Amino acid sequence: MDTPRWQDADFTGLKAFVFNCTLKRSPETSNTQGLIDVSTAIMEKHGVEVEVLRPVDHDIATGVYPDMTEHGWETDEWPEIWKRVEASDILVIAGPIWLGDNSSVTKQVIERLYAMSGMHNDKGQYIYYGKVGGAIITGNEDGIKHCASNILYSLQHLGCTVPPNADAGWIGEAGPGPSYLDEGSGGPENEFTQRNTTFMTWNLMHLAWLLKEQGGFPAGGNERTKWDRGANFDHPNPEYR
Repeated sequence: MDTPRWQDADFTGLKAFVFNCTLKRSPETSNTQGLIDVSTAIMEKHGVEVEVLRPVDHDIATGVYPDMTEHGWETDEWPEIWKRVEASDILVIAGPIWLGDNSSVTKQVIERLYAMSGMHNDKGQYIYYGKVGGAIITGNEDGIKHCASNILYSLQHLGCTVPPNADAGWIGEAGPGPSYLDEGSGGPENEFTQRNTTFMTWNLMHLAWLLKEQGGFPAGGNERTKWDRGANFDHPNPEYR
């Protein structure tokens, strides 16, 4: 299939899942959601099915196991949320900067995503192979690149593929000041932010489309299940010397 021209590109069949890791419960205004909306509007215009979820609205237990009710917690909505994450092709983690770092909710989401990293797909690869990952950051203090690098490192470590320019963000002046959606903030008009958000969105769609067209990330030398059975992939497997 030829790569579509951007004006008529049709990515129907792709699914995107976006975590809005704001600390604000719905329906309180989320500045992070304001920047998410820029990205998801492009996706939806070109046929991508998008779901945005605020983890803070849900009863998600803290921990690094797939279902924390098996580890002392009375309730945990994560297993149900995971089913929708697993079905997605594009995975975006978005959130605010607090004290120069990612929010506590962002960290919790990454920990729960990590909890599923022992799972494998039907090729025997880690379960995140074939998904593409991106990051969106908002705030009114420095830290976009630091926060985005932590998210993107985490996603690729889990097995996601990260396209070029896979992060976008907006910050106002250092210290207390207007947030992205505040009147006169300049965020929605900021060329750097809007360009990066647009490029990130298109690169996520392009890469997800390429991977889906060929049936996921190529298998070969990266199948955990074969490694565990003794395959060495042209390098000595220390467990089977």
